[in-house]
Amino acid sequence: MSPRKPVLPKMGDGVRLSADGVAKVLGDLEARLLTAVWQLDEPATARTVHESIIDDHDVALLTVVTVLNKLVEKRILTRRKIRGLLHYAAAISPADFHEYVSRRMVEGVIDFAPERLAACFVDVLAERDPAQLDHLAKLVDEARRRRG
Repeated sequence: MSPRKPVLPKMGDGVRLSADGVAKVLGDLEARLLTAVWQLDEPATARTVHESIIDDHDVALLTVVTVLNKLVEKRILTRRKIRGLLHYAAAISPADFHEYVSRRMVEGVIDFAPERLAACFVDVLAERDPAQLDHLAKLVDEARRRRG
């Protein structure tokens, strides 16, 4: 029996460069709710998720339910009944989500101008976080070793 492939999220191709964090690839409320579910770190009812964000984001409980269900349709959250109530949980960890989205973003732009993309990536990384250049060099060396 072959190992099961992980179920990947169903994501659109849109990226909002001006947004922060996962809101770059999800709607603002989707991102807020997903982050809340990750922070709760256990299956939670829509009311629990709503209560965890209501102080910072005034939104109706019914709207939260609707958006949580959209995240289930996108395979980012799961939903199951526990003691008669629907509970939502993350279908993917934050690290796996970031890796998946990052890879899709790079795959989406790499064909545009690969040589310029690499140069721009290194330039921006040097400006924002020069310490990451050493990490990038190690990753490049590891990739070269794997290729032979």
